[in-house]
Amino acid sequence: MRIRYRAGWFLVLFMTATAFAQQPPITKVDVCVYGGTASGVAAAVAVVHEGKSVILIEPGRHLGGMTTGGLGYTDFGNKAVIGGISRTFYKELGKVYRKDEVWTFEPHVAENVFKQWVQENNIKVLFEHRLQSLRKTGPRIVALTLEKAGVDDTGAPLPQPTRRDAAFIEAAMYIDATYEGDLMAAANVTYTVGREAVEQYGESLNGIRAKTPAHQFLLKVDPYLKPADPSSGLLPFIATGDGGKPGGADNSVQAYNFRLCLTQNPANRLPIAPPPAYDQKRYELLARYLEALDAADKKPNLGMLLKIDMMPNGKTDINNNGAVSTDFIGQNYPYPDGDWPTRSRIWKNHQHYIRGLLHFLATSPRVPDNIRQDMSHWTLCRDEFTDTAGWPHQMYVREARRMVGRYVITQADCEHKRTCDDSIGMAAYNMDSHNCQRIVKNNTVENEGDVQVRPTGPYPVSYRAITPNEDQCDNLLVPVCLSATHIAYGSVRMEPVFMALGESAARAACAAIAQKTSVQRIDIPTLTTKLQAAGQVLKYAPR
Repeated sequence: MRIRYRAGWFLVLFMTATAFAQQPPITKVDVCVYGGTASGVAAAVAVVHEGKSVILIEPGRHLGGMTTGGLGYTDFGNKAVIGGISRTFYKELGKVYRKDEVWTFEPHVAENVFKQWVQENNIKVLFEHRLQSLRKTGPRIVALTLEKAGVDDTGAPLPQPTRRDAAFIEAAMYIDATYEGDLMAAANVTYTVGREAVEQYGESLNGIRAKTPAHQFLLKVDPYLKPADPSSGLLPFIATGDGGKPGGADNSVQAYNFRLCLTQNPANRLPIAPPPAYDQKRYELLARYLEALDAADKKPNLGMLLKIDMMPNGKTDINNNGAVSTDFIGQNYPYPDGDWPTRSRIWKNHQHYIRGLLHFLATSPRVPDNIRQDMSHWTLCRDEFTDTAGWPHQMYVREARRMVGRYVITQADCEHKRTCDDSIGMAAYNMDSHNCQRIVKNNTVENEGDVQVRPTGPYPVSYRAITPNEDQCDNLLVPVCLSATHIAYGSVRMEPVFMALGESAARAACAAIAQKTSVQRIDIPTLTTKLQAAGQVLKYAPR
């Protein structure tokens, strides 16, 4: 019995030693930035400028998020309020194109700037790592456990990790710079998904819309599988039900898509392959719509279906336009809170829908000749997104989780009916929501949810909007999934603003370390002085 005990104890010691030898080392830094979006890169650079150590964690293989993922036609609202590292980025792009600064650019050029910044600042980046779990002591994040999991050959995230417990991170401060808010959610910070009711914050533009005039069907289109027969069921991608009560809250999420970089340059053409199991029946609604337009002498053209903005060197940034386009309306609702298998499936579904749409436009005899011919001239680019066969590596997650923090940005901020006194940057773009639902009303198809209303001018973003309530987490900042209502987030959610807020979050994190306090209790005047010295624009003075 005693001999067995000793043998068992030796075996336990051996197994423990073996496990310890295989355990990844713990990385200790001052600030951990989770999410290699443009905001995340700006945050990491700012940490280095503050003289602190940093690690940048990116679940994919690329830096920059949408800024390098096809969104080359920058939505800036007002250039005068873009400063600091964000403005420097557009000036660095200008050097490439031999201009002072540029706001329209090729994806790979943008990514090269971020790569250069990471190299120059000696920033450690963990690619293809994502959050597995985190450990908290009270309201404080103590450590992250990461799993190794990359993407497939189309850029979609792998549904399952390739290695559990791949890395451990300990930091004093954490920044969630993801589009999804995964670190924030794991830290049990309060957040919301979907649209608030009009009465919750007194916002006339929030909630389910009674009328949606833009990106709408221009005439009636029958929604039923068998025309005029409701019992036959609905065409693909049309929701059942009436869409809800106007002004009410719901869980719908504005549509996602991919921003496409295409070309007509013969030397750079890469054919757009149809999706697996392509089925033209999925585009019956579009076929009927085009036929109805043609019958009404509306003369449909490709520009009515795709927003084609030209980038340098004959390339494009193609976005959604019109009633049926690249927005995959209503097909993203599970994404914000979804696990990785769910997100991978939604990501691929969006790819397949858009590939099929483009193939349909280029080949279907039900598409007018002029549209077919125009579409057939556009292809993917051989020199962009080379590891995903020309397809963008980032799905456009326009909105996912939104923190409910110490200050909730609302329509009142956008309209200057309320102004914060702790600005860390400014926003200026439209209160912009893409459609959230495709429904049937009076036996015809309608899109619902698009809003495009200008703010009354640039407005400040409160520091409290990127910090959680202190009792929930006292060492986390959230510059992307920040605290804002659906309609206000539509204005804030632009890449230059995300970069500015990422920088401000980083400098605030470093201030919290220096002041030995929580992110909620830092001295705001000191932070303001630091941000202004770094070139951030905190107030707007019209010239």
